[in-house]
Amino acid sequence: MQNKTFKKRYTNRFRGKPSYNRGKSRFSSNKIDVSRFIQTSKCALEEDPYIPNNKFVDFQIEASLKSNIIKKGYKEPTPIQDRVIPLILEGKDVVGAANTGTGKTAAFLIPVINKSIINKKSKTIIIVPTRELALQIEKEFNDFTRGLRIFSVVCIGGTNMGRQFSDLRRSYDFVIGTPGRIKDLVQRKSINMSYFDTIILDEADRMLDMGFIEDIKFIMELMPEKKQALCFSATIPSEVDQLIKRFLKEPIKISVKTQESSANVNQDVVRIGREDKLDILCSLLSKDNFNKVIIFGKTKHGVEKLSRELNKKGFRVESIHGDKTQAKRQKSLNLFKRNQVNVLVATDVAARGLDIDDITHVINYDLPATYDDYVHRIGRTGRGKKKGEAITFIQ
Repeated sequence: MQNKTFKKRYTNRFRGKPSYNRGKSRFSSNKIDVSRFIQTSKCALEEDPYIPNNKFVDFQIEASLKSNIIKKGYKEPTPIQDRVIPLILEGKDVVGAANTGTGKTAAFLIPVINKSIINKKSKTIIIVPTRELALQIEKEFNDFTRGLRIFSVVCIGGTNMGRQFSDLRRSYDFVIGTPGRIKDLVQRKSINMSYFDTIILDEADRMLDMGFIEDIKFIMELMPEKKQALCFSATIPSEVDQLIKRFLKEPIKISVKTQESSANVNQDVVRIGREDKLDILCSLLSKDNFNKVIIFGKTKHGVEKLSRELNKKGFRVESIHGDKTQAKRQKSLNLFKRNQVNVLVATDVAARGLDIDDITHVINYDLPATYDDYVHRIGRTGRGKKKGEAITFIQ
């Protein structure tokens, strides 16, 4: 494709913003206010730094756990960690809301691991929307529990159920998994929910979107009356709020969401015609600074097709979507994490929970279904204090 054509069509912050209707502030049917996809990042140094009330060494947690936290390089907690950890340590039920990439996994893992150190009979179940998020949490769990003789079982779909049956027959302290597989294992009598005194729902709004709310209710109904329940959710839609009122006791609500999308991400749009969408994508990927890119597509078929087309054009690319087995999805993610490929094409299954270092760009090749999905997609870049770029194709 001619560079002149690309420059003409790639209308970004350097060439002036495209014209669009600014009338609506939210998605409405198929109409989208694309102004919400344009935002210049703000340097973290411009913002007042957060001054935590605590340091990790100050938390009332066991020395062995504290040692593992220090080995991970943690010194000062993030806002959600600073506010939530003391409450969970006190045994309170908590509803936490925070932007993606703010460290909420550690915010709930640290105090519940401490609970297991103190009380060897304590059992915790962590329910998440996707397999990838479950594996991500398990990785962080393993870092915190190194040498502590506290064990977890991961129960997710797309993997060998026989292995999970076997693991659940051994001694364990934590179950980390997706709602459908956990419900299946409960019904098969492999998991007895009456043994669990702690439950964590991570990304509850996403589980609602995916149709898992009834599975969660089924699981929670079988738990003891006396339990600690923690719910983390970017938004609190009415059905999630009803779940909170039904199963949590006098929960303390903590919100450290500063804005809808990350201040560290430059967000822009590219107006295109159907005939040159792939050409524009290839022109972008060929640029020197597009070092590590996630491209989001709408459908499993579309993602796989785009991955093959990019591969034919010489790009180092992998894909993840629901039609791939868990083993193949994990292989693709590992290749991407290790920089053996620098482009990952994915459906929204990858939009939440993935913590991959140094993603430079997120490209929305197809529009997300909701603005919340958009926020979680672009949250894969600009994590912590790093800068990132998000580009959305508009036809």
